Amino acid sequence: MATWTCPYCNHKTILREEDRSGETHQYVSRKYGLINLRSGIVQCPNDECNEIVVNVGLGATKRTPNQSSMRSTTTPIRPNSKARPWPSYVPDPLIADYNEACQIELLSPKASATLSRRCLQGMIRDFWSIKKPRLVEEIDALQAKVDGQTWDAIDSLRKIGNIGAHMEKDINLIVDVDPDEARLLIELIETLFDEWYVARYEREQRMAKIKAAADAKIKPTAANVARTAVASGLQPTQAATPTQPKKS
Repeated sequence: MATWTCPYCNHKTILREEDRSGETHQYVSRKYGLINLRSGIVQCPNDECNEIVVNVGLGATKRTPNQSSMRSTTTPIRPNSKARPWPSYVPDPLIADYNEACQIELLSPKASATLSRRCLQGMIRDFWSIKKPRLVEEIDALQAKVDGQTWDAIDSLRKIGNIGAHMEKDINLIVDVDPDEARLLIELIETLFDEWYVARYEREQRMAKIKAAADAKIKPTAANVARTAVASGLQPTQAATPTQPKKS
């Protein structure tokens, strides 16, 4: 079964029947054929969260060749975007651009892509300390610093349609992109948040835990001194107290 992730607390779980509810409303239109309006409600099973997530989907199935096509969409109602929650150690300006890019993804894909592009530039400058006049030059400089798979993903994205033009233009210039391209840029931002900021923080925590454990082993404790004294045939107080030199 698929794992569901709460957009409020980031808790991952497999939903039970009592955690969700959905309905479908159908209508036969002259222009689009059979229209399906789907609504769904999910309650986060995490007792520390218990937030409600609501989505609405719209799609249509043509019944005759002369009917028009309708693009299927899913609109988040609560929360009002697909933005994921991120830890506080991810810089606030990056989170602000990312959240806004997610909020206007469907309303204005080109504005969403502009914010994602600015977020990408902010990440490269903050995390890698690369600062160039244009984003395309900063991405080129990034190649020597990241693994091949990450570089290939970024390089491939800038070769797709108008996303490539986005990378070449001034950072604040709005360029037309379609909704799929805007979504790809957002997913790239999420991947880099995970692989750069989250991975670095988790590594720092693991290293600090290892160092603390090693320091605890090295530092003598009263219990260790007592055990050593018993093994040496001394009284614990003798082992813990330095021998005073004899007076002549």
